[in-house]
Amino acid sequence: MTLDKVYINMCWLREKVFDDGGSVINCAFNVEELQGHADDSGWVNMVIKKRREPNEKGYTHYAQLDTWKPTDSQSENNESEAEQSQTKDSDKLPWDE
Repeated sequence: MTLDKVYINMCWLREKVFDDGGSVINCAFNVEELQGHADDSGWVNMVIKKRREPNEKGYTHYAQLDTWKPTDSQSENNESEAEQSQTKDSDKLPWDE
C-alpha cells in the first residue's frame, strides 16, 4: 500500500555552504499550513530533502510530510524489545560484561 506524497508547500529552505565546509539551512514555514498537518498530539513530522538543483529563488531543499505510521504489530514488537532491553540492562552494569 503506497501513500500519496504530501508536500509542505508554503515553506522555503535555502542552504548556505561556508568556505570551511560547514553549512546552515535557513527556512520558513507557514504556521497555518503546518497546523493543518498536525497529528492528534500537535506534532508535524516531515522529511527535508535536497533538490536536484536550486530553483530560481535559490531554494535548495523541500519539505515532505512524513505520513508513515507503525502497524500494530510493529508497535507491539518495539514495546516488547524495549521491555526486554530494560530488563536485560537493569541486571548488568556496563563494566560487568
